[in-house]
Amino acid sequence: MNTRSMIFTVYGDYVRHYGNKIWIGSLIRLLNEFGHNDQAVRAAISRMNKQGWVQAEKQGNKSFYFLTERGVRRMEEAANRIFKLKPEEWDGKWRILMYTIPEEIRNIRDELRKELVWSGFGTLSNSCWISPNNLDKQVSDLIDKYDIKQYVDFFIANYEGPGENQRLIEKSWDLNEINDRYQEFITHYSQKYVIDKNKIEKGKMSDAECFVERTKLVHEYRKFLFVDPGLPEELLPAKWLGGHAATLFAQYYKELAHPASRFFESVFKEGNELTNKDQAYNMFDHPLILD
Repeated sequence: MNTRSMIFTVYGDYVRHYGNKIWIGSLIRLLNEFGHNDQAVRAAISRMNKQGWVQAEKQGNKSFYFLTERGVRRMEEAANRIFKLKPEEWDGKWRILMYTIPEEIRNIRDELRKELVWSGFGTLSNSCWISPNNLDKQVSDLIDKYDIKQYVDFFIANYEGPGENQRLIEKSWDLNEINDRYQEFITHYSQKYVIDKNKIEKGKMSDAECFVERTKLVHEYRKFLFVDPGLPEELLPAKWLGGHAATLFAQYYKELAHPASRFFESVFKEGNELTNKDQAYNMFDHPLILD
């Protein structure tokens, strides 16, 4: 598993609940559990620093890394989508973004495409992206971020045919391929969930092992953010497996949550002392963790 990607997962599922900041020594210790060496972690966090996701801070002889405002926004957006168990209601409108970005700034065009896929847009045709979800704010933020007002046009519209709304879905996304990936996730993690649940009940799974499995679970499940646009229920096929996968994820996550958090806290506190515990987010307040 890619070191940088794993760091994103650890920040998103753990560090952001503890003030968004962690000592590099603690981060290295946590990533060691997955076989990532010290040098790989330092190189990855340095790259994230240059990309504007995290920022470094010195306290004495210790280096800490905390999420930037951009990093916080991305983590919160990802968490809201990961832990959403049901699709949102559809307002019947389509969001359409069209652009003509010059070749001399194609790097911005490439970055914009990645951001649009992440947000859940699909390509109806070349340089024409659509979504049935209310992504107005995300579009506005992207236009400002890349300073491309003169190159884009954004519409909120009804589809008047000649086909049904489903026709736009079929032209913009391959739902069969996404469903196949959900089936692979369900097949793999259904078995693991039963095995690990039994181990935890019998006290045969350590806190560190639970931390590893929970982190891997989130790491694998969050990959769907890059392929599943999160379509409204009205536009999904009858045998859509996304809901089944979301329920399995929630159940497995809840089973691993307490022991995994205990391990994280034990490592985190080696370098990060919570001087004001009232300001710290309680991991066990998460809706998926509550009994």
